Amino acid sequence: MGIVIRNISKCFQAGKDGKEEFLAVDDVSFQVPKGHLVALLGPSGSGKSTILRIIAGLEEPDSGDIFLQEEDVTSRPAHERGIGFVFQHYALFKHMTVWKNIAFGLEVRRRPSKEIRERVERLLELVQLRGYEGRYPAQLSGGQRQRVALARALAPYPNVLLLDEPFGALDAKVRRNLASWLRRLHDEVRITSVFVTHDQEEAFEIADEIVLINRGKIEQIGIPNEIYDHPSSKFVASFIGHVNVLECHAKSGGIFFCHDGVMIPGMKSPGATGEVVLLIRPENVDVSFEHTSDRIPGHIMDIRYRGDRYEIDLEVEGLKVNMKKDKVYGENLNLALGQRVFVRFNRCSVFESEGGHAAIRAKLQSLGYIE
Repeated sequence: MGIVIRNISKCFQAGKDGKEEFLAVDDVSFQVPKGHLVALLGPSGSGKSTILRIIAGLEEPDSGDIFLQEEDVTSRPAHERGIGFVFQHYALFKHMTVWKNIAFGLEVRRRPSKEIRERVERLLELVQLRGYEGRYPAQLSGGQRQRVALARALAPYPNVLLLDEPFGALDAKVRRNLASWLRRLHDEVRITSVFVTHDQEEAFEIADEIVLINRGKIEQIGIPNEIYDHPSSKFVASFIGHVNVLECHAKSGGIFFCHDGVMIPGMKSPGATGEVVLLIRPENVDVSFEHTSDRIPGHIMDIRYRGDRYEIDLEVEGLKVNMKKDKVYGENLNLALGQRVFVRFNRCSVFESEGGHAAIRAKLQSLGYIE
């Protein structure tokens, strides 16, 4: 096993007088198999970067243990852990050329000049910066600087690579390109890696496995399609991708819309009775012009063309429901504003509504997942 994290917790002092405590990491445990790339995903302030800094030795946990390559490194200083660290804002030496930046870690370890030259040349090839070795960071684009930072982290042959939102300072298109490139690079070097991000698309594209963090705790661990298709909590379902949040009532084995008591066809209560929330992804909403027993009447409220897809707002029993369909499907349907359609929910997640619908709505709004 490449990395093993056992029951780590970390508190920070907070408040103007420093007497309040903020629990940033709360009894977190997970493992990263050797050669795998795992993403720590979650909203800002969820504890992701603190966990990464604890693994690196830049923060000391209040409790728990860290094992790297099956060795307990909990008490070891950062420079003795064999870790390469890539920061969001590059942290390159401005007065050094690309070559010198990459060679730095090997030079401070007093490696032979021939070894340094061969390693730097290999890494320049690997990060696709051959011909840029004589330039300074100010002469590079943001994406090029981050590739230099990655090469510098890899140069001393680390056992583990840690990346803290490495593309956060870049624009969206460059981020997507670099994310794809990083996945290909990892497949080539196969170094055990942990990647922190708040961008779910980035995590889905890069990671072998995702550890979803919320308020210092792990919400769910799994491969991307497990987390997307089988969320374990309301938070996971609402944070990952877009989702329709419908307030419903469970009784007699069925699920009913709260405001008018209409039963939702094909939806069965998971044993709960009382207030529940139905979480439905837009791609799992389907419409037809034929009224069948598994569909509910509705109307087209809005149609938005997004280039590769259509986003369609439906009115169903007085509720707004968003639907997403690819371009061909949307054009073949030939939908129009105000048109009467019949709606089916192909897949959904049902959760009991502890504290009532108002409490659930307030929590999701405070986290920024619904308007």
